Amino acid sequence: MDPSAWETYLVTQASLSRDRETTEIVEAAIAGGVDAVQLREKGTDARSRYELGLELRELTADAGVDLIVNDRADIARAVDADGVHVGQSDLPVSAARDLLGPDAIVGCSASTLEEAERAAAEGADYLGVGAVYGTTSKDVEAERDGVGLERIAAVAGVVSIPIVGIGGITAEYAAPVVEAGATGVAVVSEITAADDPRAATEALGEAVARGKAARSEGAGESP
Repeated sequence: MDPSAWETYLVTQASLSRDRETTEIVEAAIAGGVDAVQLREKGTDARSRYELGLELRELTADAGVDLIVNDRADIARAVDADGVHVGQSDLPVSAARDLLGPDAIVGCSASTLEEAERAAAEGADYLGVGAVYGTTSKDVEAERDGVGLERIAAVAGVVSIPIVGIGGITAEYAAPVVEAGATGVAVVSEITAADDPRAATEALGEAVARGKAARSEGAGESP
């Protein structure tokens, strides 16, 4: 799948799953229409991530959902994932591309316009921009937390690749992120910690659709 078609994107984190298996969360998200799943699980060792990656690859491949691995291009290659997502302190986009080949999806996190432009110039296929509303799923520097809808709009104005908003996004607040210029939204706890992960995924998809409709209406208005 092309990242430009992604609307809902799940980033896994077992510590938020309320004692449910990550595979169970992913299966529910797939049933709810998720477009991409990122294997993160930074608190686990490489062997554990590899073994979980094999399970997720089987689930996502059967459903036609893209599987992305956070940071580790070696694990992405070993489990035959669709691509890798790198941060500002990880491998450069160009190095990840060299490791995985021209057909792999390579995404990059960006919080500033400079980071976004550099990642796009290096050949990133999409950007994860945030933390939009702030995040509790990982530690981030204060200047990168709660960058707001204005940053989404600004990044959308300087790059031509798809943007996925991430950070504190819920179904209630997803539509404005997309209206501001994001292609879709990436979430951790909104799906992983939900009572019903499938219903949470569906609600996110509906919110993204509302955001796209509002953006289209806005673009059609006369100046």
